[in-house]
Amino acid sequence: MSSESHRNAFLDTWTETSAHMFDSVVAANRAAFAAFGVETEEESEPTERIQPAKDLPEWHAETTAETPGELSVGDRFEFTKTLGDDDVRQFAAVSGDTNPLHLDDDFAADTRFGGRIVHGTLVGGLISAALARVPGLVIYLSQDLEFHNPVPVGQTLTAECEIVEDLGNNQYRLTTRVFNDDEVVIDGEAVILVDSPPEE
Repeated sequence: MSSESHRNAFLDTWTETSAHMFDSVVAANRAAFAAFGVETEEESEPTERIQPAKDLPEWHAETTAETPGELSVGDRFEFTKTLGDDDVRQFAAVSGDTNPLHLDDDFAADTRFGGRIVHGTLVGGLISAALARVPGLVIYLSQDLEFHNPVPVGQTLTAECEIVEDLGNNQYRLTTRVFNDDEVVIDGEAVILVDSPPEE
């Protein structure tokens, strides 16, 4: 067998093996999701696509600036949302984080938290939602987070972001906090770049 034929045979075998491994991993993930009661994309009903810059009725957002040219130190952006069981299970399915602390009531009851808690990264995602209300095209440059308190499933949280420094070149440093009532659950800072949105 020539070296070219040998290489082609090897590539065919590698491709077939890779495809088999991929299918096996997908099947294993679906089985894990099913074990935790998480619906996969094939099993779930089609959901309405969320359009950019549209708020759902259960969301609440506030901003102190309406245009990119108005942005200045002291401007604030808030986003409030309840993180319920569906949010947690959908996040687990999308992210692959199937830690039973977030999904299994019996397991979580025996932990230091005494019950299920929301993924920390999902809670932190509310900061991104608040920053999506900054006028203009917002581009994340950095984000530091400190997790201070757990969030039980079903809590209504508010992310509050405030510009604390104009870094020039349309870049801003902001404080980023998430509150559960008056309790800070996440504290941090972000740096964003605000471009003008493309013309429609």
